[in-house]
Amino acid sequence: MENKCEVSGYDEVSEKIKNLLGLEKSPVAIKFVLREKDLPEGVEKISEKVRHCEMVQKAAQGDTFYATADDQLCKGGATAIGLMDAPEKVKTGEFYYELGRFSSLGSAKRTMDAIPKIENMMYALVYTPLGKANFDPDVIVIISQPAQAMKLSQALVYTLGGRVESDFSGIQSICADAVAGPFLRKTANITLGCSGSRKFADIKDEEVIVGLNGENIGCVVNALESIS
Repeated sequence: MENKCEVSGYDEVSEKIKNLLGLEKSPVAIKFVLREKDLPEGVEKISEKVRHCEMVQKAAQGDTFYATADDQLCKGGATAIGLMDAPEKVKTGEFYYELGRFSSLGSAKRTMDAIPKIENMMYALVYTPLGKANFDPDVIVIISQPAQAMKLSQALVYTLGGRVESDFSGIQSICADAVAGPFLRKTANITLGCSGSRKFADIKDEEVIVGLNGENIGCVVNALESIS
């Protein structure tokens, strides 16, 4: 029986995704690295301190690098992706309450409790355009327009049916919604971005973000081909 998830290489997978969806930027491959010795060969450390969402944007535009907690400017994002413990004000919701995002500390805390967070302490995350990946990605992030996300949704249900999850709160979108959630749950997620990613990472008004489980990317690509 034909293997519906078989793929021949991430360079080809990336090109197929870009061509079938009409993407301007590359899908981004992300790998979680538990120990320094597990870093993929030849990947250099990022040379500046920026936010996780900015790192995803850099990789979408062609850069390859790894980043530790010290390289992450946004501590809320670094917490979601398992690089550090949450600062107390982030954990309690006080940080977002003071920004005016919530009417009460209670609503802020309930939201923070529901946001996906990776508890394991990771050494680093590796970011690269999918076509350059020399490792199996844990998560693949796609910055897309709504119609492109729709096609991805159709591909996700092509084989097994069901529904596509869209779980977000307008906070910690590219870190928690698009990376931590798919990594923990092994399912795709679509998020509308957040104030931080739109301000600092130049996510456009007309763009949404899709986080895919890297383990079944072959199924998604083959389904895209079938429905195109």
